[in-house]
Amino acid sequence: MTLLLGIGAASFGSAQQLPLMPMPSHVEAGAGAFVVDGSFAVALEGYSEPRLVRARQRFLGTLSRETGIPFLPETQPDKPRFLIQTGGPSQPVQQLGEDESYHLTISPTEVHLAAANPLGVLRGLQTFLQLVQITPQGFAAPVVTIDDQPRFPWRGLMIDSGRHFMPLDVIRRNLDGMEAVKLNVLHWHLSENQGFRVESKKYPLLQQKGSDGLFYTQQEIREILDYARDRGIRVVPEFDMPGHATAWFVGYPDLASGKGPYTIDRQWGVFDPAMDPTRESTYEFLNGFIGEMAALFPDAYFHIGGDECNGKEWDANPHIQDFMRAHSLKDDAALQAYFTARIQKIVAAHHKIMEGWDEVLQPNTPTDVVIQSWRGQDSLAEAAKRGYKGLLSSGYYIDLNQPAAEHYLVDPMGKAAAELPNDAKQRILGGEATMWSEFVTPENVDSRIWPRTAAIAERYWSPESVTDVASMYERMAAVSLKLEYYGLQHRASCKMMLARMTGQADPATLRVLGDVVQPPRGYERGSLRSYDSFSPLNRLVDAVPPESDTARHFHDLVRLIVSGKAAPGEVEEARSLLVLWRDNDARLQPLLANSELTSELAPLSTSLRQVAEVGLAAVDHLQKGDKAPAGWRDQQLQFLKQAAAPQAVLLNMSVPAVTELVQAVPAN
Repeated sequence: MTLLLGIGAASFGSAQQLPLMPMPSHVEAGAGAFVVDGSFAVALEGYSEPRLVRARQRFLGTLSRETGIPFLPETQPDKPRFLIQTGGPSQPVQQLGEDESYHLTISPTEVHLAAANPLGVLRGLQTFLQLVQITPQGFAAPVVTIDDQPRFPWRGLMIDSGRHFMPLDVIRRNLDGMEAVKLNVLHWHLSENQGFRVESKKYPLLQQKGSDGLFYTQQEIREILDYARDRGIRVVPEFDMPGHATAWFVGYPDLASGKGPYTIDRQWGVFDPAMDPTRESTYEFLNGFIGEMAALFPDAYFHIGGDECNGKEWDANPHIQDFMRAHSLKDDAALQAYFTARIQKIVAAHHKIMEGWDEVLQPNTPTDVVIQSWRGQDSLAEAAKRGYKGLLSSGYYIDLNQPAAEHYLVDPMGKAAAELPNDAKQRILGGEATMWSEFVTPENVDSRIWPRTAAIAERYWSPESVTDVASMYERMAAVSLKLEYYGLQHRASCKMMLARMTGQADPATLRVLGDVVQPPRGYERGSLRSYDSFSPLNRLVDAVPPESDTARHFHDLVRLIVSGKAAPGEVEEARSLLVLWRDNDARLQPLLANSELTSELAPLSTSLRQVAEVGLAAVDHLQKGDKAPAGWRDQQLQFLKQAAAPQAVLLNMSVPAVTELVQAVPAN
């Protein structure tokens, strides 16, 4: 038995940890394994409903894709080896805080899954799928007993369909990925400066003039809602107001505070247009619209955005300034608070609970409003202290190309929350990863969401003590492979994009370069090149993942080398990578010249070669134990500082590790 992070986990065929993510709250290991073969069958006992029948069919389909074993879609097998016991129904409309716990027992001969309702069954089925591995006996799952439940009731992924429209197949396959890692809320960002994405029958000019024809019909929305419910996922819509709303004004300019006319924004950023909070007609319109959307989306929560309204149109409008003086509203924040209070009453009148970003929290905000914090853990803790329920998204912005480890070590229960009384801690509901879509398209969005969101999902589900980064990366790699059986394209998209860029089915030399570079972090990309909503996202920066696994592994090897703890094989592995990067440049350069999409990479490839040459020299010095020539270290460190700068909107991620190698070489 191997102990993992204080939680029992069985060694299965080797000393490796169980490839589970999220890690269950309690695992008790046994001996042996349950073999999955053609006789495998699943029976539903106790309470049943069509959703459970579909879940069984979906489970068998995923298992068949992974194993290659056909499983008959039986209705009730004679000799089932997998028994599912469901206590009763869940709520007709999924509710925040419903019981998602389950008990899973795997013996060498059979599997038992028990849960109070279908939600727990859905979670337990995904755990079993993650446990199935290839073994000398074929496909099998280890003998274990698992008792599991989530730490937080709200575990979400926000997908922005406003900036770049995301077709239905993208939404569906990402819902499948969410189910695989036990996320339970799709926060769907449906309106933006760049597009209004839902059909309104009451106000049809919203989509007719504000969407470029890219929107979801109400019937398509209903189909996605059903698809999500089948997977135990709530769908919370977001319609951003009073800012981030230019697309509303294209069809309905009277909503706006400025003179117009308005057109769909094609650039990225925070813009001046904002709804006019002083006109009663604004609230009449929004009452009609929110009523229509509240009837369409059954979830109890309704997100009104509320972020990044700069107030410039308000400041320039004499009528609005007169209104503010007449109502003793001292600044734009007070005017937005007035607007938010009016909208909250409208949302409540349509039997919904309002949700908004940090900015909606003002002194008089009703305490039933849910605060989604992009400002940080302290902001969230302060909201909880003041009586508000809230979610953390700061630290989980997966569009910013941060490594999984950084997301993983952010917790909704931060240091400030640890000092809260227990009742305030209970108001911290969980968190959401946020996939803003300035720099993603339907082609590469999966690679920006997965697999890093699996690590974030673990933070929301697993015990707070589960924080081992090395274990996380090992298990995330296993889950990443599994996610392909759900139809996600996070790995395949890179291969297809590289082939398109070069006209070669397998451009191995470009792949070598792509494996060790990654996009700039944070918001730097927008300062390196001009982009708008029409910009093709079809270059290497768009194809490679946000985090280079190869560079991270190389960095791990380098840390062992400079600490003197590297085994001979680890030193040779690091040296082999440096040789590969050094020699790849000569083979890659002729290919790069063949395409405008790749010619910009020539200096980056040369830089990688030069960095590798420096790394090899540093390894030689360290292995021989000699000192560097006078001035060598300073010269190389100056070069590496230059090589760390973005080239072709990409970062050479070999540079930080090679810098450590050079710094470790004794100076003369």
